Amino acid sequence: MNLCKYFLQTKRLAFRKWREDDLDLAVGLWGDLEVTKLFDGRGTLSKKQVQERLFQEIAFEQKYKVQYWPIFLLENGDHIGACGLRPYDIKNNIFEIGFHICSSKWGKGYATESSCRVIRYAFEDLKVSKLFAGHNPKNIASRHLLTKLGFRYTHDEFYAPTGLMHPSYLLIPKDYIP
Repeated sequence: MNLCKYFLQTKRLAFRKWREDDLDLAVGLWGDLEVTKLFDGRGTLSKKQVQERLFQEIAFEQKYKVQYWPIFLLENGDHIGACGLRPYDIKNNIFEIGFHICSSKWGKGYATESSCRVIRYAFEDLKVSKLFAGHNPKNIASRHLLTKLGFRYTHDEFYAPTGLMHPSYLLIPKDYIP
């Protein structure tokens, strides 16, 4: 396996940047209703909608040097999802963290492991001032993970893609629990 294509790693995972030829990987992730149903109210996304999402991630990387990066198992190169950052409040150097794990890979600790690495990258390398996170009110697993990582609930915020008020959190460097 060519490790040069990866720019972040954990014990089990490797991160790289999305490419235009990654549509099949993106469809495997964002084309899965089990993955998207809690953050996108449109139902099962079409291939065209997934492609638009992929191009949006690539555009974020080009403009802000962040995206929800695809993540892979180091042992065999299997794609397991995406985890990363997106702009939230650029003026105050606050970025949003998010993770989307392929439903066939749930329950193995990949969201925790990938989030910990992205948080460290955000605070140590990118020098962000705070991280924002939100989740669908029905997503108890995300609430649990964010609390475990040291995020503190701050407010409910309207999230247009679901049409719901999402519990929202902030994490500052001193509160991060690795």
